[in-house]
Amino acid sequence: MATELKVDVDPAEVGFDAERLKRIDTHFAKYVEDGRLPGWLAVVTRHGRIAHLGSAGQRDLEAGLPVETDTLWRIFSMTKPVTSVAAMMLVEQGLIDLTDPISRWLPEFAEPRVYVKGSALRSMTEPATEPIRLWHLLTHTAGLTYGFHHTHPVDAMYRAAGFEWGVPDGLDLAGACRAWAGLPLVFQPGSEWNYSVATDVLGRLVEVVSGSPLDTFFAERIFTPLGMHDTAFVLDEAQRDRLAALYVPTPGTGVAKRNDSFGTVGVRPPSCLSGGGGLVSSAADYHRFTQMLLRGGELEGVRLLGPRTVELMASNHLPGNADLEAFGRPLFAETPFDGHGFGLGFSVLQDPVAAKTLASAGEYAWGGAASTAFWVDPDEDLTVLFFTQLLPSSTYPIRAQLRQLVYQALVD
Repeated sequence: MATELKVDVDPAEVGFDAERLKRIDTHFAKYVEDGRLPGWLAVVTRHGRIAHLGSAGQRDLEAGLPVETDTLWRIFSMTKPVTSVAAMMLVEQGLIDLTDPISRWLPEFAEPRVYVKGSALRSMTEPATEPIRLWHLLTHTAGLTYGFHHTHPVDAMYRAAGFEWGVPDGLDLAGACRAWAGLPLVFQPGSEWNYSVATDVLGRLVEVVSGSPLDTFFAERIFTPLGMHDTAFVLDEAQRDRLAALYVPTPGTGVAKRNDSFGTVGVRPPSCLSGGGGLVSSAADYHRFTQMLLRGGELEGVRLLGPRTVELMASNHLPGNADLEAFGRPLFAETPFDGHGFGLGFSVLQDPVAAKTLASAGEYAWGGAASTAFWVDPDEDLTVLFFTQLLPSSTYPIRAQLRQLVYQALVD
């Protein structure tokens, strides 16, 4: 049964101006009216109480099905924080340490080589001077990449091997990791930041260290304890009619048109359990996940992590406390670079002035390829969620606009 999601407090009681909060709905309703988004749902929560729940449009335009509070969404890279939490649960058990070389459990990564120069077809590499460690995976500093970046010869090698927006048909997670281990790293581990398949490798590490398949670990150790009954790699038959369809912008007009190229995500059991992007979830479920994080790893008597662990995850781990603009490669990621560092599974806002945002220093966040997003603001005791199904997430500045609209309504 889906957890009910509803406004449960007068916004004024938790420091919001109710009329200003309505600007969220007014603004994003225009996205639906002019066809840029099929539909959307937003949740604003402060002090553990839902102050605003807004939605508009359709979860499936062709079938005429509206967005509802129990609509299911492909959350793509919002899977990454879940995988990161799973890994840190194993750290807390003493089964693995942040500084451990991952080759202890994934021997295929024992002797990584690093790209030096040349083309995708003929490249020169050198041995890695530093092993890939657990914290490198959690922070995207391992030297791995994504085929969809299209900016580096190693990206082209990923595509040639069948890794652009997924994995080759029939390949499981163990096989994908072996394939990635056989490709060069983009840089020496720990020396730069690059958005990558690192969290998929992290998911495989969770499997090997725990002895459980990733879907089983998630279900038994995270989803069932937290009451996240609508979150999984594949939905059961009764859930599928609530799954939103995927859309892309029409070139020239920007009007959302259906695109079923990722339509099997959540519908058919995947051969590869992607800890980097494979989950389907509901707003209510992911709300529970973010509330657990905001409360230092505990929700309603269920503790997944200790508060010191969550605090460490939400700290900037880039060397020298650098931001992504200084330490990262200027590539697509689900976060801005200026003023943002990176923690163990999330972006971390270091400097709101540099980021040109009303958000608070210490905010941690991430998003998904279909324009979903969340953030947790410990300073304001605030969480915000946004769900839609428009690929890619870089199409419109939805996240920046949502932050502006939420914080302008915070008046206490």
